[in-house]
Amino acid sequence: MRSEPTPITTEEEKEKAHAFYREALELLHESGADFMLGGAFAMFHYTGIYRDTKDLDVFLKPCDYPRVMKFFAERGYETVLYDVRWLAKIYKGAFFIDLIFDTVNNICLVDDSWLQHAPVGEFCGVEVKFLPAEELIWCKSYVWNRERFDGADINHVLLHQGRHLDWKRLLRRMDPHWHLLLAEILLFQFVYPADYHEAIPKWLFDELMNRAREQYELPPQVEKVCRGPIIDNTQYSVDVREWNYKSSTIKTV
Repeated sequence: MRSEPTPITTEEEKEKAHAFYREALELLHESGADFMLGGAFAMFHYTGIYRDTKDLDVFLKPCDYPRVMKFFAERGYETVLYDVRWLAKIYKGAFFIDLIFDTVNNICLVDDSWLQHAPVGEFCGVEVKFLPAEELIWCKSYVWNRERFDGADINHVLLHQGRHLDWKRLLRRMDPHWHLLLAEILLFQFVYPADYHEAIPKWLFDELMNRAREQYELPPQVEKVCRGPIIDNTQYSVDVREWNYKSSTIKTV
């Protein structure tokens, strides 16, 4: 398995990276697949925060990644089906494309509704669809690892896009795990005490706080469930392996 690339540090590397981005995006269009740009460049689109990277995060439906891989392989690219449940990779030297069609916990499966809400913009001179802000938040809501926590990314998206979000759609996305949405709102209130009134609708905060209060009115659970592996499959593995908790993830430890 290839190791992950080192960060871009020179202007020469940046120029090579941008040439790769343009070539990759043009080929993706040629492949006929409908796709969205996510990752660092979706963050740039929504927040203005730019991070140089040697990879493109491309989101597409599960039915589309095989033909994209075949299309690039026929043109000399190295292709790797990294995990049939959510991720494939396409390499060209030090650069690569992540073809993402689900999340590692198998919760955020890409479908037509993502593409229907994807805004159109431009990146490296190529017209692209960007991952919708609501789905970007939804995917990042499950990244609470020791090695990586996406809370700051979510906060920055909320700060710049909160007034424009389709909050009802985001709530529908996160309804089974609404605790995480409430946690994100509380974190946003802590980080940006001068901005949450305008960025976060009060009806949503009231709804989620009422749900949290009602938790104490429920009877005790029969099954001991740990939902920790949904957000960190490593640090919560002890709960399932040794402490007799049931894991609610699809992907087993």
